[in-house]
Amino acid sequence: MNQSNNTPAGEFPEKHAGATSHAARRGVDLGPTLSGQERPHPGGVGKKTRQKVIAASFIGNFVEWFDYAVYGYLAVTITAVFFPDSDPATGLMLTFALFAVSFFVRPLGGFVWGHLGDKIGRRTALSWSILIMSMATFCIALIPSYDTIGVWAPILLLIIRVVQGFSASGEYAGASAFLVEYAPANRRGLYAAVVPASTATGLLLGSLLAALLTGLLDTEQMQSWGWRLPFLLAAPMGLIGRYIRTKLEDSPVFKELANEDNVIKAPVKTLFTNHWRQLIQAVGAVLLNAVGFYVILSYMPTYLSQELGLDETASYVATTVALTTYIGFIFLTGMLSDHFGRKKVLLSASISFVVLTVPAFMLLDTGNFLVIVLVQILLGGMLTLNDGTLPSYLAEMFPTRVRYTGFAVSFNLSNALFGGTAPFVATVLIATSGSVLAPAWYLMAAAVISLVAVALSAETSKKALA
Repeated sequence: MNQSNNTPAGEFPEKHAGATSHAARRGVDLGPTLSGQERPHPGGVGKKTRQKVIAASFIGNFVEWFDYAVYGYLAVTITAVFFPDSDPATGLMLTFALFAVSFFVRPLGGFVWGHLGDKIGRRTALSWSILIMSMATFCIALIPSYDTIGVWAPILLLIIRVVQGFSASGEYAGASAFLVEYAPANRRGLYAAVVPASTATGLLLGSLLAALLTGLLDTEQMQSWGWRLPFLLAAPMGLIGRYIRTKLEDSPVFKELANEDNVIKAPVKTLFTNHWRQLIQAVGAVLLNAVGFYVILSYMPTYLSQELGLDETASYVATTVALTTYIGFIFLTGMLSDHFGRKKVLLSASISFVVLTVPAFMLLDTGNFLVIVLVQILLGGMLTLNDGTLPSYLAEMFPTRVRYTGFAVSFNLSNALFGGTAPFVATVLIATSGSVLAPAWYLMAAAVISLVAVALSAETSKKALA
C-alpha cells in the first residue's frame, strides 16, 4: 500500500494504521477510509445535527462581522463621538487606526483558540469565543462620549476593540473547521461557504441599519444615541448562538482522535515543526481575502462618501445591494470549488483582481449611482471566488490534529497585517498620493501575492480528513 497517498501530512503512517486497527476492533466509524475516500456521512451524522451545526456556525460569525460592519459603516459618526477635536481626515484615520489595532491581537488569539480547539475540542472553543465577542460588542454601546469623559472614551474603545479582536480570532477558523469536519466529502466547499455567507449577512444587516439610522436621524441624534443601537443587539444574538453550540457534540473526526488518544498536547509546536510550508502558503492565500474583504465590503461606503462625494445614505444603499448579491455568489462559489477544485477557483479570483481592479475603481469615480452599484456587484462577485473557497481550502490544507491551529494562525496573521489595516492604509494612501485609485493598486498587489501562494500549493478538495 502506498502510505503517502493515504496519510495526511505530518501524521505518522504507523500511528495512523495503529489507530485504524484499534478503532476497527472497537467498532468505531472512522469516516475516511484507507482508500482515501471519505464516507458521505462521517460518524453517522444525521441531517438535523448538520442543520444545528450550520445554524451555530452561522450565528457566531454573523455577530462578529455585524460588529465590524457597524464600526466601519458608522466610522464618520464614531469619529465625531470619540475624536471631536480632530479635523475630519485625521479623526477618520484615528478611527480606522483603532479598527486596525484590534487586529494586532488576533494572531495571539489564533494561537490560543487554535490550541484550545485542537486540544479540548472545537465546540468548547467556539462556545467561549462567541460569548466574549458578543459581550464586548455590547459594551461598546455603553461607552460615554469624549465630551463626557475626555480621553478615557477612546481608551475604553481601544480596550474593548482589543478584547473583540482576541475573541474573534477563534470564530472564523473554528466555524470553518467545524463545518468541514461535519460535511459530506463531496460538499465540503458548499458547507464551508456558510461561514463567509454569515459574514456577508452580518455586513448586510450592518449596512441596512446604518442606512436606516442615517436616513431617519439627524446628525445630532446619531452622535448622541443613534450609533449605539446596533451594538446593543449583539448580546441577545450572542447568547442564542452560545446556547445552540453548547447543545452540539464535537465533530466526528475530532471525536475519533480523542477516542484513539491521538489528540496532541502542543498543536502550535507541531504546526511550526511539521507544517510550516502549508502555513506560509496559507498566509499568502489569505492576503487577497484580507485586503479585498475590508476594502470592498467594509471601507467602501466611507470611500464613496468621503473620497468620491457620494451622498452618505446612497453609499450605504449601494453597498447593501451589492452585499445581497454577494451572499448568493458565495454559495455558488462553494459549489464550484467542490466541482472544479479549490485551487482553480482561487487562481481565477486572483487573476480577476489583477486585471479588473483599477478599471473598476475608475468607473466608481464617474459618480453615477447605477454604475457604482454594478461595479460593487462585480467586485463582490470577484471576491466571492476567493471568499467562498478559502474556508474549505484552509481547513483541508492542515490535518485534523492541527486543523484549528493552522487555520486560525494563518487566517488571523494575514488579517492582522493586511486586513484590519486595509481601511487605514487606503485612507493614508489617498491622502499622501492624492489619487482616489490608490486602494485599487493596493488590492492588485495583494492579488499578485495570493496568486503566487495558491499556485505553489496543492489541490485539497479530494483529500481525506483523516
